[in-house]
Amino acid sequence: MVDKGVYRDDNSKVAIIREVYDSENAHETFEYELERALESECTLIIIEPSKLGDETSRWITVGNCLHKTATLSGLTAITTGLIWGDRPYICGTLGFVSLITCGLYTLSWQFDPCCQYQVETDTSKLPHVEVLAILGPSSPTFLVRKDDTRRRILHATVTLGAISISAWRIYQAFK
Repeated sequence: MVDKGVYRDDNSKVAIIREVYDSENAHETFEYELERALESECTLIIIEPSKLGDETSRWITVGNCLHKTATLSGLTAITTGLIWGDRPYICGTLGFVSLITCGLYTLSWQFDPCCQYQVETDTSKLPHVEVLAILGPSSPTFLVRKDDTRRRILHATVTLGAISISAWRIYQAFK
């Protein structure tokens, strides 16, 4: 069950998804409660069921990997395009990788409510450390809401720059 607003002020909400197996559909109930917590934009979500916590953590890791791949391959494409003008295949390949991963992120991940959250493993960095006192002996997964607007702008801008430089270098090579 979700305890919304355990510690409440005007700017923050906490949701705790408790590991209570009171029916044979408990896992579906946990998933439903997680969806409700994500949609209500809680600043901290604590997931006690380990299976759901692991699945959510892996899903967030996939989104982070897509973002980092788009950004790093884009930056490398820009750098190689500027340094090695005579090797457009390096720049073009990296620009294409950046475009594909940025496209995957945009189409499949950007509109998922999980993209607003990051897994926090250091409990001292949690915004509501006092919540830990009411948790049981389990090792829950902590999701902290973060604004990812700058991150989206960064990887979209880098990808656009990478594609532009890659296209320019490929055009020059076949000119």
